[in-house]
Order: sequence, then C-alpha cells, then structure tokens
Amino acid sequence: MDRIDAMRLFTRVVEQSSFTQAAQDLGLPRSTVTDAIKQLEARLQVRLLQRTTRHVSPTLDGEAYYQRCLTILADIEDAEMAFAGAKPRGLLRIDVHGTLARHFLLPELPDFLAQYPDIELFMSEGDRLVDPVREGIDCVVRVGRLKDSDMVARRLGELDEVTCAAPDYLQRFGTPHSLDELDGHRMVGFRSSASGTIMPLEFNVAGQSHQVTLPCTVSVSAAESLVAAAQMGLGIIQVPRYHLRDSLDNGSLLPLLPQFPSTPMPVSLLYPRNRQLSPRVRVFIDWFSKAFAARNG
Repeated sequence: MDRIDAMRLFTRVVEQSSFTQAAQDLGLPRSTVTDAIKQLEARLQVRLLQRTTRHVSPTLDGEAYYQRCLTILADIEDAEMAFAGAKPRGLLRIDVHGTLARHFLLPELPDFLAQYPDIELFMSEGDRLVDPVREGIDCVVRVGRLKDSDMVARRLGELDEVTCAAPDYLQRFGTPHSLDELDGHRMVGFRSSASGTIMPLEFNVAGQSHQVTLPCTVSVSAAESLVAAAQMGLGIIQVPRYHLRDSLDNGSLLPLLPQFPSTPMPVSLLYPRNRQLSPRVRVFIDWFSKAFAARNG
C-alpha cells in the first residue's frame, strides 16, 4: 500500500472510530487495515491511534496527522482535476429531508448528472443533524434554524409556511379569524426527532413572533403524515407552502389566518469545517444553490 492509500485508509479509521467499519467502507479485509496502520505508525515512529476493545480515537499526534492528511488528499484531488479538463468524479454522499429532496433536488438531478457523469450520488434522508465526519457524509441540507455546530453553513433561501386545516375540521370547530379564536381548536402535532418535543404553531404579529401550542390527539414525525392527518380533519397544521400546493389547489386543505403569517423557514447546506471541499462537493453546492433558487422562485 502506497503512502497516499495509507493516508486515505487512516482518515477513514479516524472518521469511523473503527477498524472494522473503515474496512467495510473501503471494501478491504480488516487485517489489511490493521496491518497498514501498524506499518504507517512504524514508518512515522509515532503512535497515531488509541485502541480499546470498542473504540478507536486519534492521539494528539494522530489528530495533527489526520488534519494534514485531509489537506494533502484534497490537494491531490484538486491537482488531478485541473489537468486535461477533467471533471469531478467519485462518490458524493449527501443527507437531506425526503420531501425537500423530492421537490427541489430529484427533479433537477438529471441535469446535474448530465453535467458530471463521473459523479456517483448517494442520498440518505433524515431530519437529525448527522455527524458528517464520522458518517462519511460530504454535505447536509436542513430546514429550520440551526443550532451551533462545527460545520460551515451556507444559506440557500427560505420556505414560506402556510397554516391550514381540512374543510371537515372547520365545519366542526369553526374557522378562526384571529389568534384569540384559536381557543378551543386542535392541531396535529409535529414532533421533532431531534428534540422529541412537539413544535408550536408560529405567527408573526406586528413584527413579533407569537407561538401557540394547541391540544393534539395525534402527533407525527414525518411531513407526509402531518399533511395526511390534517386532510382527515384531525387538526390545524403549519407546513411549507411547496408541500401543500396540490392540497390547496384541490381544496382538501384551506389556508387560515393569512394576516398572521409564520416566519419563513431557512434552508441551509452544511459541510464539515475541518475538510477542504473536494471538486465534486464544490460543484454540487454551486449547482444545488441555483437549482433551489430556481424552483423556490
């Protein structure tokens, strides 16, 4: 194994905190991985990793070497891409909300793959904030206000939200025309998988955010189920407008309290701060920023 391959292997072991997982990711026998790390440490004459029965972590020297490896590997990929008009290639791993992906990303994806046919895309779906370094994710797309993290965030835009309910629900509970008239109403709860709490309805009143939590007999953790429950007359919901266009057009859901709009939800793309971006990640970020803006216009 040459030095560059050894660097790639070492960075994967650090990111996965596991010889076994790194071996699986790279399609190598575990013995090959452990032997390569031993040879690397022998050549450098320094201990790079602390090993226990359940966990592998870098030593101080190992962390310093890991950061240098990231820079060197990124520089090598940049240099190779710069010659003969070579286009970015290789596996690109992204994580994105499923509904967001199906509306903004997948319809435009053929164009991206036509421009960069040597990129292989793997897309995982979720709403938890993944650990990109540990899980091998290149970038993450998230909706909502971001908590502090070590990742770099690039704002893509904002999503307008709509408060709505089914006609059957409004016939039973009445149509509220002010926030005070929400008393006695119910909502379908959206439970955050990150915090485990039910998200309140939010309204903008004279420039100030006003949150309302109504009783709910049903709570869900997926946007599709939230909309389906509202269409069944189970309560009021508040979701991004793009997700409701068909429902609003066919009248299965009716907008409420338009004079008190919810604060638009930011959409951000995040990537690890401690990595130099590879060419394939850079072109994806630039492409998706434009694709999102075009479909959100």
